[in-house]
Amino acid sequence: MTTKLEFGGHPSADSTPDLRDSRRPPQAPLHELASQRDLDLVYGQRFKDEHAMRKEGVWREVCRFLQRFVVPDAPVLDVACDRGHFIRNIRATEKWATDVRNVSHHLTGDIHFVRCDGPTMDGVLPADHFGTIFLSNYLEHLHSASEIMRQLTAAHVTMRRSGRLIVLQPNIRLIGSAYWDFLDHHKALTERSLCEAVEASGFTVERVITRFLPFTTKGRLPQAPTLVRLYLACPPAWYVLGKQTLCVARKS
Repeated sequence: MTTKLEFGGHPSADSTPDLRDSRRPPQAPLHELASQRDLDLVYGQRFKDEHAMRKEGVWREVCRFLQRFVVPDAPVLDVACDRGHFIRNIRATEKWATDVRNVSHHLTGDIHFVRCDGPTMDGVLPADHFGTIFLSNYLEHLHSASEIMRQLTAAHVTMRRSGRLIVLQPNIRLIGSAYWDFLDHHKALTERSLCEAVEASGFTVERVITRFLPFTTKGRLPQAPTLVRLYLACPPAWYVLGKQTLCVARKS
């Protein structure tokens, strides 16, 4: 399943949770969405147009921060792009995006959209092509560790030598049971399990910001672009509000 959540309990900060514990809903495993129609219904309810407009301003500031990690003068790929908030606002010589749904109507004309399932994208995208590949609020939608590994391997195949992987990911260790408040969350990750998967897929982790962005843009926190910019310029605020982890890695 390839679409992203959004910005998005405090268990012990020094221990990785046992994912079999009571914080997961008792009816686990989660219901698997059966069709594209189900996806459209869920995301149509979750992401209203007015909320998407507010998110655009947030992402403009987030991309301003993330630009420092983007490999210059090389194509950028946004995997599971949804409405394309990232790929529209990042600077790149070429912009590519994928999603399992046809979201091309949300994207601008300079973005090359390829409809495909993320873990098998290496079968339809050019190999050794992308300088930067971005995954945001996505891996938790996959159904198993092996599917996550397959996705990261596909990123490795389509990335050029010394390319960079950027992963923005909700962290269950910081979020707790609220991680399961979304119907399509299937796999829980901490910063440790995320880095383990990234490195096992052939990348070298360069930087990890365990506490980076808040979990969701639907909270009560102000979302004016100026305030987002101030937040991103103030790392102590990340420690208080950050529930998502940022991992930056290089193709070995």
